[in-house]
Amino acid sequence: MSDHQDTTAEGVSYAAAGVDIEAGDRAVELFAPMAKRATRPEVLGNLGGFAGLFELGKYKKPILAAGSDGVGTKLVIAQMMDKHDTIGIDLVAMCVDDLVVTGAEPLFLQDYIAIGKVVPEHVAEIVSGIAEGCVQAGCALLGGETAEHPGVMEPDHYDVSATAVGVVEADELLGPDRVRAGDVLIGMASSGLHSNGYSLARHVLLEKAGLALDGHIEELGRTLGEELLEPTRIYAKDCLALIAECEVHTFCHVTGGGLAGNLERVVPEGLVAEMSRATWTPGQIFRTISSVGKVSREEMEKTFNMGVGMVAVVAEKDRDRALAMLTARHIDCWEIGTVRNGEEGEPRVILNGEHPGY
Repeated sequence: MSDHQDTTAEGVSYAAAGVDIEAGDRAVELFAPMAKRATRPEVLGNLGGFAGLFELGKYKKPILAAGSDGVGTKLVIAQMMDKHDTIGIDLVAMCVDDLVVTGAEPLFLQDYIAIGKVVPEHVAEIVSGIAEGCVQAGCALLGGETAEHPGVMEPDHYDVSATAVGVVEADELLGPDRVRAGDVLIGMASSGLHSNGYSLARHVLLEKAGLALDGHIEELGRTLGEELLEPTRIYAKDCLALIAECEVHTFCHVTGGGLAGNLERVVPEGLVAEMSRATWTPGQIFRTISSVGKVSREEMEKTFNMGVGMVAVVAEKDRDRALAMLTARHIDCWEIGTVRNGEEGEPRVILNGEHPGY
């Protein structure tokens, strides 16, 4: 005779399998008011439909630009600190600032949250950051998905990703084909690590050095955790304002691969973008990682943004205007280099000199 108890009479529920539909509904109730903040006049319908609707008008020959991204292992820091209200800003930044490189105005974003167990308050915190990021970027949070994955993810673990869509008129599309010898490169300061290089940063600071996230670091002026969770700066509105007033040929969003690696993507064959490290000093967090981990300059520069989050490539005649505009918009900016004709065998990006005080 079997020792197994027969439970078929009781039945098995979705909740018993680990998925709490009521918790999901409660999460939607909590974040719905936040999501409504992140909208645009072109949005049709209300939150909760099967698809987000967006009216595309006023354009003569529109080109849609789309990009998807996540925030990588920066999520580990948020989960270790149990602080989830800023990681969404990073998510939006990683998507919309790729779009604006082409000259596209971000229109809307859709997010995806995979989580081990839906805790409505935690999901609402995450979405609050996404909504805030959309407000900063001027785009709508058109919809998203929260998927509970019991048995696949630990209850307090989650991952986020998003897709953003923008639009640009065909004759206003920016890119390498517009870049010319004599163009000026204008660097825009990052707010810190942004959302790249966190696997190396965590290895050096937490594993190798054994630093605590809640420990105050005098050189940083705050705790290590606060520094590492500093949200990624969103440049979209600033870049669009620059396009409206200056002759901008393209932008470079500095993410994984660093300054040189990303600038190569927008410099055409035959030209060289030559920059000088002497024009800026990377922030303290970069110096800390480098010194504590004995990380080489080459490794630092191909992993982190080193204090430069975005580069504008503008016509030389508009250099001063562009610098003045960005400064007026409270963006720390400077001329980081120029574009010139290249010689045979030269790399497309050259970084010379040393950072002062680094």
